[in-house]
Parts: sequence; C-alpha cells; structure tokens
Amino acid sequence: MSKPAPYAYDGLDRVLHERARLSLLTSLAAHPKPLAFSDLKQLCGLTDGNLSRHLGVLEEAGLVEIHKGYEGRRPLTTCRLTPTGRQRFVDYLAVLERVVRDAAEAARRGDGRNDADPEPVPA
Repeated sequence: MSKPAPYAYDGLDRVLHERARLSLLTSLAAHPKPLAFSDLKQLCGLTDGNLSRHLGVLEEAGLVEIHKGYEGRRPLTTCRLTPTGRQRFVDYLAVLERVVRDAAEAARRGDGRNDADPEPVPA
C-alpha cells in the first residue's frame, strides 16, 4: 500500500493551471454574459495571438464557447464559459484554496512539516 501524498494536489488541472488561461477563466466567470474578444484582450493583458491560442486550448477542452458573428457590419467574436467550464473552474479553485491553506499553515509553523508527517528518522 502506498503512503498518502497530502501535497500531491491531483486536482490542479494543467489546462487551467497556466497564467493566461487562469486570467481568461476568471474574467469569463466574473461576467455572466459573453465577453467580446477585445474586452478579454484588455482584461487579461494579452496580445491577439496569445489570446487566440489560449482560447483555442480552452475551447478544445470544452471549457469555453466561441461565437464569431457581426455587430452591424463589423466582425465580432464573443466568448463565454460553458457549464462544464464553470464547474471545472470551481473545482480547480477549491484545490487552489487547499494549496494556499496548506502553504500558509506550513509557513506559520516555520518547519515546513505537516503534523500528519512521521517524525524524521535520524541518520
């Protein structure tokens, strides 16, 4: 039987755990209506290319929906979280909260040890 790994944090989703994608998901979660590409670009401080690439990753994973249309005669691309995307983001945040709690607790103790860890064995 393997030992428990209290700091493994298996719920840290690699698709979400990237600065730009985390910014995008947070922006989309904070706005219930779809956001225009230009608004996301400004909110997240990304270039057109970076934004397109990260939105593509999130869309491929089923986390966001992208709609390309027109507003009058001008092209308009909008994005929104899917229900699956919202749930995965909420689940991811719960794991991040656990990471922060564990790290803060270890920092307060000052020894970097978890109370559940066995005592170190002398060499």
